[in-house]
Amino acid sequence: MTDGVADKGLLEMRGISKSFAGVQALKDVFFSLRRGEVHVLIGENGAGKSTLIKVLGGAHLPDSGEIVLEGRSVQILSPTASQHMGVSIIYQEFNLIPELTVRENIFLGREKTRNGFIDAAEETRQALNLFKRIGIEVDPSKRCSDLTVAQQQTVEIAKALSVNAKIIVMDEPSAALSQQEVDHLFEIIRDLKAQGMGIVYISHRLDEIFQIGDRITVLRDGQLVGTQDVKSTSRERLIEMMVGRPLEMEFPEHKSKPGRERLRVQNLCRGKVVRNVSFSVRAGEILAFAGLVGAGRTETMRLIFGADQPDSGQIFVDGIETRILGPRDAIRSRICLLTEDRKGQGLILVHSVQENFGLPNLDRYLKGRFLDHDREHSEFAGYVESLKIRIADQDQLAMTLSGGNQQKVVLSKWLATNADIFIFDEPTRGIDVGAKYEIYLLMHKLADEGKAIIMISSELPEVLGMSDRIIVMHEGCIKKEISDVANARQEDILSAAIT
Repeated sequence: MTDGVADKGLLEMRGISKSFAGVQALKDVFFSLRRGEVHVLIGENGAGKSTLIKVLGGAHLPDSGEIVLEGRSVQILSPTASQHMGVSIIYQEFNLIPELTVRENIFLGREKTRNGFIDAAEETRQALNLFKRIGIEVDPSKRCSDLTVAQQQTVEIAKALSVNAKIIVMDEPSAALSQQEVDHLFEIIRDLKAQGMGIVYISHRLDEIFQIGDRITVLRDGQLVGTQDVKSTSRERLIEMMVGRPLEMEFPEHKSKPGRERLRVQNLCRGKVVRNVSFSVRAGEILAFAGLVGAGRTETMRLIFGADQPDSGQIFVDGIETRILGPRDAIRSRICLLTEDRKGQGLILVHSVQENFGLPNLDRYLKGRFLDHDREHSEFAGYVESLKIRIADQDQLAMTLSGGNQQKVVLSKWLATNADIFIFDEPTRGIDVGAKYEIYLLMHKLADEGKAIIMISSELPEVLGMSDRIIVMHEGCIKKEISDVANARQEDILSAAIT
């Protein structure tokens, strides 16, 4: 922190309460932010983090409570008002228009004009100065659709700086970044701190909290559990505060009993992204795929599921060569894929949770030319209970659920297909530690039932804590297979992933 800067109060949210349709989302929550501070906000999915931030951002009006900015009580009635008061929020789903350029996105709605025309040269000059301020190079004339996720994030940060933000809120900023990109993001955050800005940082990744945070506030069930200085707390203490009970082990113990081969892939190829990939997975086994972003892991699984077509290679299910021309063929072969992007590919967000559950199971629910909605409703109700999915009712839109509950809805629809081969692509991304544990238990249960499980994960502790075998990919190829997982180290995986 900068001397004398971080001690000055920048923001206080006092006694904030908010309810929706009788559901108490926030109850008497207090939160503060100092200049030159990174204040981390954590809690399980549905704890109230997003609601609190939307109150600060003017998207929700609080039922009660007070917001004080730089010692002055204010009413934030809209997102525009929040921005004018120096608050900028970078949501997990970026607020950029893909077909516009970097420059156009930064100054959208605040265009620089000269003689009645947009002054593109002045906007370019200011954009370059903004990027220089955060120590990166991005071409202002490039379309945002052509940028990497990390570059889009820096555009959002530049956009925040362009409106003279004093407070920047970052919601799960590292969720889709590689480790190198996360390190660079942290450098930018430290520079912003040194400039006296206040950062609210929301994350489920506990390890990074201790790298970047100064204070941590924990919410649970819409209420404040407590605020801790990073230097005086521990990972175990934070987990206990989040879930309301001690969590003795982050990964549940499990003894695998691998059986017969369920899936075998031979010499699978697609351009330069998947090159001669061969592996097998057995019943009762959890096979993890590790590697850097762009290593070809997701692309390989999309070929197996029929979402993309290979140039060459063979797929065997239960020893029989199987042609998979599309996802419908994969489902018939009892293969399911829980996609990395559950919002973009795993769910139709504007449909109800019951409709999402029924989509891959329509053949079973057809009664003549019509759907048997009663059967669909009844079966989904069973999964809502067994998976502890928190919904108001089955007509609730998928877009309104927390990340953990959205993932459980995706799980439920595939469990209903009675698949034998489960492919989990980043199954716990953006999910709190309590919900992660439940998903780990479910994966073990599936393995005990003789299902074959493939798991892609970019979190090395998860790879080592959950798998029976590990395959490491690099630039579309398998570089290493690790069978002795108990004695493997993160360094062993990283070494193979980068060479």
